[in-house]
Amino acid sequence: MKVAIASDHGGIHIREEIKNLMDELQIPFEDFGCECSTSVDYPDYALPVAEKVAQGEFDRGILICGTGIGMSIAANKVKGIRCALVHDVYSAKLTRQHNDTNMLAMGERVIGPGLAREIAQTWLTSEFEGGRHQNRIGKIAEYEGTANR
Repeated sequence: MKVAIASDHGGIHIREEIKNLMDELQIPFEDFGCECSTSVDYPDYALPVAEKVAQGEFDRGILICGTGIGMSIAANKVKGIRCALVHDVYSAKLTRQHNDTNMLAMGERVIGPGLAREIAQTWLTSEFEGGRHQNRIGKIAEYEGTANR
């Protein structure tokens, strides 16, 4: 698995925590920024990461902003992306098992670094169950025209 990660100015601290976690788990990743604490526009970071995941350059992506809302909205505009905004461990597990999410969004102003690490670890290590869930994912892919990608 290879992961793309990015944040805007509101998520730089948790992004560092998640990068440390991926190092510990020996998960290869690439950091797409941002490298500042001054205000930046979240679509400038969410969209390139989502495009790289949708194109298959990365298996999964993680996005962090102040609430996670803006990043998740932007990422979900890219065909083939299933980005879940998650602020608890249970949802992190089920969004992988049932929805086969390929991107995770979190909000630094909503959760702390410890919980963010737990969420990311759960999401990174949980697998899609397939079965009855595959049909549902297939319907979404068919709707957006990505079923044969």
